[in-house]
Amino acid sequence: MRTRPVTGEAAVHRLFIRVAWMLIGAAGLQGCAGPALLPWHTERLSAEFTTADAREVASLVDYLALEDRLFAELDDKVYGATANGATANGPSYDLLRYSSGSAADPRRMVPDWNRSFELRADAPIGGVVLLHGMSDSPYSLRAIGQALHRRGYHVLGLRLPGHGTAPSGLRHARWQDMAAATRLGVRSVAAQVGDKPVHLIGYSTGAGLALDFTLDALDGDVAPVPASLVLISPAVGIHPVAALAAWKRRFSVIPGLGGLGWLTVELEFDPFKYNSFPSKAGEQVHRLTRSVHSRLERRSRAGTLPGFPPTLVLQSNADATVSTSAVVSRLLGLLEPAGHELVLFDVNRVAAKSVLRIYDSRALDTRVIGDPRLPFTVTLVSNEHADSLAVVARRQLPFSATVDSVEPLGLSWPSSAISLSHVALPFPPDDPLYGQRPPDNSDLLFLGQMAIQGERGVFLLPSDWLLRIRHNPFYTYLESAVVNWTNRHGLPP
Repeated sequence: MRTRPVTGEAAVHRLFIRVAWMLIGAAGLQGCAGPALLPWHTERLSAEFTTADAREVASLVDYLALEDRLFAELDDKVYGATANGATANGPSYDLLRYSSGSAADPRRMVPDWNRSFELRADAPIGGVVLLHGMSDSPYSLRAIGQALHRRGYHVLGLRLPGHGTAPSGLRHARWQDMAAATRLGVRSVAAQVGDKPVHLIGYSTGAGLALDFTLDALDGDVAPVPASLVLISPAVGIHPVAALAAWKRRFSVIPGLGGLGWLTVELEFDPFKYNSFPSKAGEQVHRLTRSVHSRLERRSRAGTLPGFPPTLVLQSNADATVSTSAVVSRLLGLLEPAGHELVLFDVNRVAAKSVLRIYDSRALDTRVIGDPRLPFTVTLVSNEHADSLAVVARRQLPFSATVDSVEPLGLSWPSSAISLSHVALPFPPDDPLYGQRPPDNSDLLFLGQMAIQGERGVFLLPSDWLLRIRHNPFYTYLESAVVNWTNRHGLPP
């Protein structure tokens, strides 16, 4: 089934082109007055993997050796500069990621989940490659990887180039570098498991990289074709104004406008995710999504998408980072019927009735539930009814206009939660960093659910950061869906 692009997208894009120069000019006025750039924003780490290294770094062992040199360079150029007083000690010192020994210093934690990790199985039933999102680290898919490893899978959590070190790494990394690292990682896992199936799990930008690899495999350029894909909060479509990031980056080379090289510059208090976000990173996500979409659309028009691996998409109905409708118009709606599925986590319908939130009637659930044209299964995880916090899974089969089954999940919405978010899906409620309550060890940093009230300007953490939910109260259902999916799909015919 081929679907049309979102109505009005072309008009929005044309409007964006007309006003781009005006926006750049306005941003330029702010370029000199932005936050100061510190060593973790400016230092370039030379040991990072790029496509130019692909011949010399030909195996995962080579990649991990290069990663060792990269983190030694990070210690010297960033942590060393911070410890020597390049940044003044102050109230933020104990929460600064790059202050040695601080609560946010990831080197205090064993293992350091910023680095690639491998979970080996004695007799693996298959292999799994985990691909994290832009500005994230392997930590984001740690829990899912551990769950699959317990069930007999050989798991690789790959650190993508530019990540896990300092935000400055994303000023230089290209999506092609990340794609080259993905190919290396999949090749290594395939060698470890022999003729057993290899599955790709991609989160956000990692989902785009999983799709890029799959298309290359279908073209015969790489191997193997994945047995299945699991895509969590996938970046398969973002707003056309994301192209502004490229223009900002180009103007950032002008003396005095270096701040334009960044979409956000914030305190780095998260040990496993960058808070500052370079313009180039946004540009690379935009380019990757455009490349994947054009390749999928080309294959769809030519009728060459049969054989595409079974694909499970897990998406929040509320997502301020990526386009939710794109999972249909740019991905699942283009694929041939072959057992694909969308699991959509709805908003809290009890909370949606409140005057505190105006629910968007154009949300993805209203587009997919009851649509008999869809060639994939839809599962909507939502309130049992409008007055209940209890959650059920409503399942609609391909080409059906009615719900086929309703499964009570034994789970409920937390009374304070309105929706999930782009960043919440892969994290369980007991996650020690982003979870529902602080861990028993009071020495550990906790950035999860906090009920905080007080005056403005008192907290180091931005108020919008505190608002966004960072764990999934329905994680047990998500984990079960992922495990069942990988177990159900063997090697493609």
